[in-house]
Amino acid sequence: MIKRWFDPQDVGETPDYRFSLANERTFLAWIRTALALVAGGLAAAQFLPVLGIAHLREVIAVALLVIGGFVALRAVDHWARAERAMRQRRDLPPSRFPALLSILVAAGALLLVVAVLVQAARG
Repeated sequence: MIKRWFDPQDVGETPDYRFSLANERTFLAWIRTALALVAGGLAAAQFLPVLGIAHLREVIAVALLVIGGFVALRAVDHWARAERAMRQRRDLPPSRFPALLSILVAAGALLLVVAVLVQAARG
């Protein structure tokens, strides 16, 4: 699998360069998202004060770091699969990952709202 990430051009014929460039732009957008999540995780670990719920700061930081790493791996996998599909004149691979990431972010935001309300009630 990892070999395919480094050499997706080993099959088929070269597609229209505009499609390859669009695929790369999509990959780079996902990498920016991954970097933002990693930066958010580092910022949470370094700059969030100790919160009223035990280890909440660390849970937030680790969750953001793990999700950021997963997004980066998913980005390269999708880029390589799309490149191979274009070269073989197949349909592009479907991806449920954007929906999954959206659900994770929404769930995380909801948990943080609850944590803020709990802390406000205590204070």
